[in-house]
Amino acid sequence: MASVTYDKATRLYPGSKKPAVDALQLDIADGEFLVLVGPSGCGKSTSLRMLAGLEDVNGGSIRIGDRDVTHLPPKDRDIAMVFQNYALYPHMTVADNMGFALKIAGVNKSEIRQRVEEAAKMLDLTDFLDRKPKALSGGQRQRVAMGRAIVREPQVFLMDEPLSNLDAKLRVQTRTQIASLQRRLGTTTVYVTHDQVEALTMGDRVAVLKDGLLQQVDTPRTMYDRPANLFVAGFIGSPAMNLVEVPITDGGVKFGNSVVPVEREALQAAADKGDRTVTVGVRPEHFTVVSGEGGPAKGEPSGVAVTVNVVEELGADGYVYGTAEIGGEQKDLVVRVNGRQVPMKGETLHVVPQAGETHVFSTSTGTRLSD
Repeated sequence: MASVTYDKATRLYPGSKKPAVDALQLDIADGEFLVLVGPSGCGKSTSLRMLAGLEDVNGGSIRIGDRDVTHLPPKDRDIAMVFQNYALYPHMTVADNMGFALKIAGVNKSEIRQRVEEAAKMLDLTDFLDRKPKALSGGQRQRVAMGRAIVREPQVFLMDEPLSNLDAKLRVQTRTQIASLQRRLGTTTVYVTHDQVEALTMGDRVAVLKDGLLQQVDTPRTMYDRPANLFVAGFIGSPAMNLVEVPITDGGVKFGNSVVPVEREALQAAADKGDRTVTVGVRPEHFTVVSGEGGPAKGEPSGVAVTVNVVEELGADGYVYGTAEIGGEQKDLVVRVNGRQVPMKGETLHVVPQAGETHVFSTSTGTRLSD
């Protein structure tokens, strides 16, 4: 096992003026499970392929442990990669697929068999070692691809959206197995996905990329609670955080007919940037329903009136998708409500953000202002 360091690593494709990955600075600890996440075209797969040696590095460097591997061929980097499409040999058995790289490397047959059997036991594949890939389910094929990586005992695992071809239920099951297996093996792992739910549930840390630039890297909990900018705030979380531009007023910001308290330092930071408004973020679960069918009425309606357009009922919870007039404009809002007391389409809820659960960002730069 070893650490991984991207030291201002840059990838510029021929004919392009904009780098696919721009001066990526990222340290991955020995034994860490780090997830690279972002929308299509953000540079996450390119970053992984640079580490694997499948893409050239046009600037900066990449190290695995103390070795500079920037210009080493893939075979000399001591990494193992798990692909989205499994890449299994259809004419070979499971055992032969898992042990093929060791066979090519000249490892003796008895050691290959031992490593394959150990990996198969870990992955619950012992009963399938003599089968061909066509006789396996999608989840089993993915575990074979994992086993092929495990038997090599590399310093670093690289996984490029390995669950994309699985159905929803199998994805949940397999991501749990991968995370559990990685913790048992303790092998440094870099995992690429476009699914932020996967990122939050699997990674020790998560790195969010956009347009080739690293936006934030932190633990899933910190990233959820303290997104560094508007992009991360809107990307991390399902449903996404509500982001609304509101005017600054005395002591806070105007949210409907309520004033939401905001730290004086945040308002001063906005004023220093010349902003007359700020963008306030509130997660769906951090609204309190103060009137309407979704909650108890307490005196005169306050906060923001939300007209219900769609309700998602998920059992214990429900999500209201509605519109509200804020700052003279119609805004879309998502509010979590009690799943057993959901409002009907066309009804009106009055909601206020919970104290201490708002996020304040600069409207002009998108950077976080609040603590």
